[in-house]
Amino acid sequence: MARILYVGTSGTDDPTRAGFPFNFALGAVEAGHQPEIFIAGEAAYLVKETVAVSVQPVGMPPLTEMIRKVVEHRVPVWV
Repeated sequence: MARILYVGTSGTDDPTRAGFPFNFALGAVEAGHQPEIFIAGEAAYLVKETVAVSVQPVGMPPLTEMIRKVVEHRVPVWV
């Protein structure tokens, strides 16, 4: 089992990129690893529900759904 840190810096300006850390962390959890997420810059606004609701990454579930699952799996999110 590996510990993996995913870093995100994109926010509403690039919804697909904004979803990557959350999507990748969920994949790592499913593979039995211990992921963590660090978000900075524009990505820090994603912790606001009113912002996260408007982010729809391409080819991924809505950001709010991924955030909910990350929280359920107790993945640390550093802002």
